[in-house]
Amino acid sequence: MEAPPAASPSVGLAKPHHWFHKLSAVLFIIFCLELGLFLLIYPWTGEWDTNRFATILILKFPRWNEYWQNAYLRGAVSGLGMIDLYISIGEIFRLRRFSAK
Repeated sequence: MEAPPAASPSVGLAKPHHWFHKLSAVLFIIFCLELGLFLLIYPWTGEWDTNRFATILILKFPRWNEYWQNAYLRGAVSGLGMIDLYISIGEIFRLRRFSAK
């Protein structure tokens, strides 16, 4: 006599997605896109040197001005923007998880 097959976990059953899951995914994508574009572009504009945070930082700590003006810092902030854009594009492709099968 053969032993009965072992019970396998339900692989094919997926949880149903509700409207708020879809909405939160779209809002997350929009947030990451906006933040990524801002961090990518803003350090290379003229406003970078004259914004309120930079003014307060330089008034309290004058030595930090050379770091604030450094292209490497601007590049690092732009790199964070690129990471945010990468996350948002990845989430756009993951929106397929909400499609009906």
